[in-house]
Amino acid sequence: MSDSEHKIGWIGAGKMGSPMIQNLLANKVSVCVSDPDPNAVISIVQKGARAAEKLDDMADTDIVFSTLPNDDVLMMIVAGSTGKKGLVDVLARGAIYVDMSTVSPEISSKVAELLESAGIQYVRAPLSGSTAMAESATLTILASGKESAWKTVRPYCEMLSARQFHLGSGDEARYMKLVVNTLVGGTSALLAEALSLGQSGGLTRASMMEVIGESAVASPLIKYKSTAVVTDDFSPAFTVTQMIKDFTLISDAARAKDVPLLTTGLILELYRAAGNTGLKEADFFALVKWHSELSSL
Repeated sequence: MSDSEHKIGWIGAGKMGSPMIQNLLANKVSVCVSDPDPNAVISIVQKGARAAEKLDDMADTDIVFSTLPNDDVLMMIVAGSTGKKGLVDVLARGAIYVDMSTVSPEISSKVAELLESAGIQYVRAPLSGSTAMAESATLTILASGKESAWKTVRPYCEMLSARQFHLGSGDEARYMKLVVNTLVGGTSALLAEALSLGQSGGLTRASMMEVIGESAVASPLIKYKSTAVVTDDFSPAFTVTQMIKDFTLISDAARAKDVPLLTTGLILELYRAAGNTGLKEADFFALVKWHSELSSL
């Protein structure tokens, strides 16, 4: 694909955004980048991107991607704020906006209405995977939105990921991301309790993780986190704070649909309790460390 086929913009050059932008650049795609952190922009410009000092600089782009931290930032980027334009004011009718953030279905639905009124196509494309997977372009992309828009952006998404799923025309991808994160967050919580039980009976984490990794409950996530669990190294790939944010989104989305999530509510409180002991910025698998200490093991 030539870099002249579409003009690409990208908002958010942080831990996930930066390596993804670099993968586009490696595929000879020209990217115009915006981020509130000037150092992040400088860093990615040094790798070949162009800088957008303000959203107006995205006016001539055909497709804009974003990786944003939360609902409030997504709404600000789309609708603008006092004295500042949003994408609805900047992008031309027919342009495509692809948001790859983990946000609530509720805010995503409001964003969809604003974009539709402005004639801008909207693809929800939240990500499943780690920063390491972003670097190696092995992420999974969960997408929804009009199929015609998805077909246009999919070739670029294939440069960023190993798997892509188009799940519907609305906010299905937002729900799918919450489904996946429910299971991801639950895995850490259950593993923490299981390992504490095993340690109380004289087993080591190393021996347990070896067996678990070859058992019926083995998963790519457990295998990926095995070394961290055994060595007690919980350097953050995805923090306890981030998991609290995601489980709050999960809880709110379920409440809005009258879906009782009894176990998920308890897991959210486990993350909050672990965070309150000083583990907020540790990797979310630090629940293993927290529960071991709780059990005085």
